[in-house]
Amino acid sequence: MPLRRAVSSLALGVAVLSAVCGAGTAAGSAAAVGAVARATSSADRAADWPVPTATVTSRTGRTFFADRDGRALPLRGLNLGKTDTVTEAHLADLAGHGFNLLRLNVQWEKVEPRRGHYDAGYLRYLDRVLGWADRYRVLMLVDWHQDVFGPTFGHNGIPAWAARTDGLPFEPNPDDWFAEYFQPAVQAAFTHLYDDADLRAAQRAAYVTVAKALRGHRSLLGYDLFNEPFGPVPGDPTDPDDQVRASATLERGRLAAMYRRLIGAVRSVDPDAWLFVEPTVLVGQGVPTSLPGFHDPRPGAARLGYAPHSYDTAVESGADWDPSGRFIERYEAAVRDYPARHRLPVLVGEWGPPQARTPGNAELMKRQVSSFGGFAAGWALWYDCRATGGGGYCAYDRDGVPAPGKEPAFGPYATAVAGVPGAESAGPATGTYTLTLTADRTTRRAWTVLSLPDAAFPHGPRVRVTGGGPVVVVVADGPGRTKLRLPAARPGATVRVTVTDR
Repeated sequence: MPLRRAVSSLALGVAVLSAVCGAGTAAGSAAAVGAVARATSSADRAADWPVPTATVTSRTGRTFFADRDGRALPLRGLNLGKTDTVTEAHLADLAGHGFNLLRLNVQWEKVEPRRGHYDAGYLRYLDRVLGWADRYRVLMLVDWHQDVFGPTFGHNGIPAWAARTDGLPFEPNPDDWFAEYFQPAVQAAFTHLYDDADLRAAQRAAYVTVAKALRGHRSLLGYDLFNEPFGPVPGDPTDPDDQVRASATLERGRLAAMYRRLIGAVRSVDPDAWLFVEPTVLVGQGVPTSLPGFHDPRPGAARLGYAPHSYDTAVESGADWDPSGRFIERYEAAVRDYPARHRLPVLVGEWGPPQARTPGNAELMKRQVSSFGGFAAGWALWYDCRATGGGGYCAYDRDGVPAPGKEPAFGPYATAVAGVPGAESAGPATGTYTLTLTADRTTRRAWTVLSLPDAAFPHGPRVRVTGGGPVVVVVADGPGRTKLRLPAARPGATVRVTVTDR
């Protein structure tokens, strides 16, 4: 009987304890029954859902989100909501595939379609989505999204009434939409957004309005304050050196000032949400950010994070990924220093190739999942949609299975680690998942929770633990999630968890 389907079976708990730990005596079996009974009868579903309230930093300098028990909480998820209406089925499906995060794309143009008029229907819709996220235990990162400023230029984000172009020209580029950022009218619109006092006040008011509407949801992780920020590029906008200089100037000046305003705006009504700052997209080209550190005015420890994106521009332009370009190495070098210096959790807000059917792009998917495991506290793949053959950025094929080549994003992982996380790996070819951790004060009294998808373990997972003493294993109250408790693990001990298909 597969472990994941025996939520209330105490006999199964005894069998797992014996198989994993060698507890073959009558006394050992009796102890196992008691441990499993207490674990299953006393758990409160809402209270048992770990949500980030703090951070914990590993020996390697990687900062994780942590819950009130001190457990590290790795996050994995998808993006949704840019052009889609999010439904309860989306949340159920996302949770069913083992994800615990949804980056919800929200646009100012929808919040405030006319100046001073906030769309009550749209705010109720966002509140409903958070309610479904509460139900399915999916954390929600609200992404204040924009592409090429907004609808004035044929995209989405900042409302048309807030676009001031100074009468400068704009020519659409259907073959390269990102190049539209360099059009004079777009650069003027960004400059006015950063500089004009009335637009700054209007943006602040919109953020306060949304934060008031959504505060209090257990599923609300927080806010990604401004998607893929851009600004004026003095000199030649197509010259890479001028772009780098302009990016640094923006991050140190206008963008930093915007983030300070928006942090203050959200904090005026919500002291609990995590607030994430993004660098410019040049970080994906190996350019380190020039953002300064930020102060969080909330009482107690800061809840700030860093949310870079990870796209290889050659792949975005249609090329198959070539590892000789050293994209991953250059990206890691560009993103590690800033969050380590400021002790911020890293959440890679967007990543993933347009399609992963080709050998290079499939390898890129594997390498990125592995790379993020070395420095990031979480990530959200772009995008939660379905297409035949995994066309476009869709994470799923038409029939709802992972799109070809994108399977690594759906692999097993630890969603809560009672201890200091170490190495984690999943080998689809061998059907094996491993996790190492260093036991600490949380290990004896809190559960480690694993997401073990059916696709990875079709016959049911077999869990083995070494280095931690006796272990109690039960199934969490959701499909594909397994709980482990290591009551005899001494602080400082190295614990290794190995999961294989039965």
